[in-house]
Parts: sequence; C-alpha cells; structure tokens
Amino acid sequence: MLESLWSALKASELRTKLLYTLGMIFIFRLGAHIPVPGVNPERFAELVNSGVIFGFFDVISGGALRNFTVFAMSITPYINASIIMQLLTVVVPHLERLSKEGDEGRKKITQYTRYLTVVLAFIQGLGMVVGVGGSLQNPGPAAYLMTAVTITAGTTFLMWTGEQITERGIGNGISLLIFAGIVSRVPAGIVRIFEYVNAGTINILNVVVLIIIGALVIAGVVAVQEGQRRIPVQYAKRVVGRRVYGGQTTHLPLRVNQAGVIPVIFASSLLMFPESVARWFSNSAAAMFYVKWFGWGTAAHTIFYALLIIGFTYFYTAVIMNPSDMADNIKKYGGFIPGLRPGRPTAEYISRVMNKITFAGAVFLALIAILPNFVLLATRIPNIYFGGTALLIVVGVAMDTMKQVESHLLMRSYQGFIK
Repeated sequence: MLESLWSALKASELRTKLLYTLGMIFIFRLGAHIPVPGVNPERFAELVNSGVIFGFFDVISGGALRNFTVFAMSITPYINASIIMQLLTVVVPHLERLSKEGDEGRKKITQYTRYLTVVLAFIQGLGMVVGVGGSLQNPGPAAYLMTAVTITAGTTFLMWTGEQITERGIGNGISLLIFAGIVSRVPAGIVRIFEYVNAGTINILNVVVLIIIGALVIAGVVAVQEGQRRIPVQYAKRVVGRRVYGGQTTHLPLRVNQAGVIPVIFASSLLMFPESVARWFSNSAAAMFYVKWFGWGTAAHTIFYALLIIGFTYFYTAVIMNPSDMADNIKKYGGFIPGLRPGRPTAEYISRVMNKITFAGAVFLALIAILPNFVLLATRIPNIYFGGTALLIVVGVAMDTMKQVESHLLMRSYQGFIK
C-alpha cells in the first residue's frame, strides 16, 4: 500500500487528484469547527453523551454534531436520500425507466436525489433545532428557521464537496468525508482512554483487550469485504465472419457483503428518531418507559437493531442485485453455468447462492453493529463510539480508495505490445 502511495505521488495526474482530495477534506474539517450562530452547544452535547447511537453519528460528523456546527448533520441526509431513491427505483416505474436509460437517466436520478437531500436535511434540521430549542439564545420561529436553514446549507455544501471529490479527486467523495470524520475522532478517543487510565477508571489490561478486539474486527472486516463466491460461467464458441469468439471459462463474483455499511446506517437512522424524541421529552412517562425498556443497551433494542440490519441487508441486496437480469445477461452473450439450463434455472440457482451468502454478510453486519455493547462489557471503557461500524467504514473506504489508486497506476504504467 505504501509503495502504491509513493508511486501515486510521483505521477503528476494522481498527485493533483490526491492534493485536490486532501484540500476538500481540509475544508470539511475547517467547517466542522464553525458554530451555528445563536446556539449554545452544551445542551446538545448532553444529548450526544446520553446514548451511543448519537455518539456514532457524532463520530461520522467528526465532532460537528456534538459542537452543533454548520456541519452538524454531516452527510447523513444525503445517504438517506440515496437509499430512498434506490428503493423507489424498484417501486416507481418512471424511476425504473430512468435507471435503464444510461448516463442521462442516472443524471436525472442524481438530480432528484439532491432535491430530496435538501428536503430531508431541512426536516431533520428543523426537528433537531426544535428538540434543543432551550439552547437558543432567542428562541422563536425566526431563530428556528434560521438555524435549520444554516445546517441544511452545511449539508448541501458537503453533498457538493463529495461530488467534486468523486469527479476531480480520487475515491468516492461521500465515503471519504465519512472516513475523514471518523479518523478525526481517533486522537480524542485515545486521549480519553489515557485519562481513564490516569484516573484509575480502567487499567492497562482493559486497553489491551480493546486493542485485541479492534485487531480481530479489522481482520474480520477485511475477510468479509474481500470474500466472494465465484460461480463458474462457460461461454460457447461462436463464429462471426472469419473470427471465432467465446469458448473461455470465467466466473460470476458474488460478494459476501454486497450491501456494504448501508443497512447499518439506515437501521441506525430509524432507531435514532424515537430515541431522540424520548430524550427531548425525558420527563414524560412514555419517554421514561421507552428509555427503560427499549433504549440503547437494552436487550429489546439490541435484538430489534440486529433484526433491522439483517432485514435491510436482504432488502438492499435484492434491490441492487437481480438474479433474473444476471441470468438474462449470461444467456444473451452465449454463456451458461455448467450443469444448469440458461434462463430460469440459472436465475433460481443464483438466487439460492445469493440468499446463503447474504445471510452470512447480514449476520456479520449485525454482530459488528452491536459490538459496542460487548466491548463495554469486556473492557469496562465507557463511551466507546469508535466501534465495529466505524471500523467497517474506515477499512472499507481505505481499501476501495487504494484499489482506485492502483488501477490508475496500472493504466498509467501499461505500455501494451507496441512501444
């Protein structure tokens, strides 16, 4: 990896892309320290400290949520809008037609996603401001509207920044912004652990156990991210004019974790809403009942969280991977899976294989998501926000970015047969 990075720095085109990406990430980190005018962030910091699920979104935002800055919502509304648009593409015929029209259709879907991002960001921002209305210096409709518009503009700017990184930089811009937010919280987490050790809250053995668990999680994430089930595909020979095409054997790669971290983020977003409402009305009987029996850390919350992740993993995988289309494409180009007839039998076989490997990936995601509960029990270190989900995002984004760097280097250094 270091060799690839050094080669990238020597290549002028890649060096420009890397510097542009780093510059955009610097702007993102700079904006994460610009507070929203007229707001006292202490009240919201108490809300973040009240539950690990809020701490997780604070980690994604790089501390902007805790300090209630202009990037308090980070890029979460854009992620939710993208997921909703992908789900609507299957349900709404117009969007389904657009998705099959090539680049022009995808551009229109991207434009709809931007509009939906702004709407979701404003609704989420308004709810956030109303929930912490006591922290406003001059509470009122005008103050609510101004604050909601401010953090909505911050999210819109981050959406634009991510798209610019994807177009002019290296890697996926949205993923890199989340990556930068998570990594920026690591030094603060290390300092907090040292403070716990100096205060006698924990001992060195707890820290060693945390490091071992982190190493095992990273190894597991790499294994699952790279894990594939390769289905052999044989292409028959066909003669076109005087040329003979086909006749080779290849494979159809099916990833174990096809959905990535999207089911975890979507499930977290759904569970965050009732818990945030309960925290805002903490003195009511209904809120106290919810926090006691369904709040973060309870058995009901953990089970429901895991089931939601497993369900969303299956649903999202079914949305982005269609066995019937895959079987039709194989048949169209004269291919077949050995021992199976083209068409429906091939689609049913691919569907059975996908269900099996998706179950393994879904269970893995669920275990990673509820890992902070077990880390807290094993290490006794409070406020562990940098859990399995954060490691899953960091490792996945780092691997994807380095693969893009290596592919650029391969294209640059390839000389071909004729020099």
